[in-house]
Amino acid sequence: MPIGATSDGTQDAPKDRTPNASRNASRADRGAAPAGNGGRGSRSGRPGGKPVAPKRKRKATARDWIGGARLRTLPLSLAPVAIGTGAALLLDDGQWRPLLTVLCFAVAVFLQIGVNYANDYSDGVRGTDAHRVGPARLTGAGIAEPRTVLTVALAFFGLAAVAGLAIVVLTGHWWLLLVGAVAIAAAYFYTGGKKPYGYAGLGELVVFVFFGLVATAGTTFVLSGRVSSESWLGGAAVGFLSCAVLMVNNIRDIDQDRRAGKKTLAVRLGSGASRVVFVLFLVFAYAILGFYTIFFPLAGYVFFTLLLTAPAGIITATARTPRELILALQLTSIGALFFGFGLGWAFAF
Repeated sequence: MPIGATSDGTQDAPKDRTPNASRNASRADRGAAPAGNGGRGSRSGRPGGKPVAPKRKRKATARDWIGGARLRTLPLSLAPVAIGTGAALLLDDGQWRPLLTVLCFAVAVFLQIGVNYANDYSDGVRGTDAHRVGPARLTGAGIAEPRTVLTVALAFFGLAAVAGLAIVVLTGHWWLLLVGAVAIAAAYFYTGGKKPYGYAGLGELVVFVFFGLVATAGTTFVLSGRVSSESWLGGAAVGFLSCAVLMVNNIRDIDQDRRAGKKTLAVRLGSGASRVVFVLFLVFAYAILGFYTIFFPLAGYVFFTLLLTAPAGIITATARTPRELILALQLTSIGALFFGFGLGWAFAF
């Protein structure tokens, strides 16, 4: 029987037995494009069959690094120092020590920026930031190497330590080194280490202590060598405002934190109760302010900050979107800044 003939005597077209032809026929049977120079098969579906190169993640820009510093949180570090400075001026009859004051502000700011980068690193490597609804983080978004972010955090902690050491040298109060070391440790272990306290719902308590009482009373002591009731109560007031900022931030992230196993106070209380606590933090701060209006007439003007914080309370109580809660956070943070400088001014003058 001739090659290509059928059993009934008819003859098919000759078949190409070359390996390429066999592969092409197999591709054609499956409905795939033949592998030839003009129409090679492609997993990407692109003409010519060249696979699509995977997208490379962009590198962090200067703007990203500035964003990582979370400048909107800096008012929470400036406000207690302002109140503490005012309380010190009250104790020393207006005698101002500018160099020490600048150093106190430097410690607070460097510590705040350091803790922000440390949180970025720790939450990023744990995967907590994988489903963020707020601004993207350097580590979580994969635009900066975790080790680099940690190095930057440690650099700012180092700057805070240097400023603190200068304060100790100038004042001679060497025991303040221990206070500084505890403050840096508290800043790092908020989300760092094996058992971060921020994941156990203790963030607001530590913020109240360090960004309220310690920062305010510590500033007063550095500048005057004493601590007064104005620095303690003023520190409590600004501490409550700092807690309010942290609370509204955590309300925004409740669902994401719950999935990540981050049991913040907001996660433990739930959305409704957390919103009530946020408002209570504001009420406590302004109750202390109301007390001081009895003794310091200028303190009454600080109530103008309610133009910022009252709307923040309303927004937080009624918010349904993360964007609204971010606005409430910003308003509360700015309100805390004016609150701190206003009350400090009232104490001083």
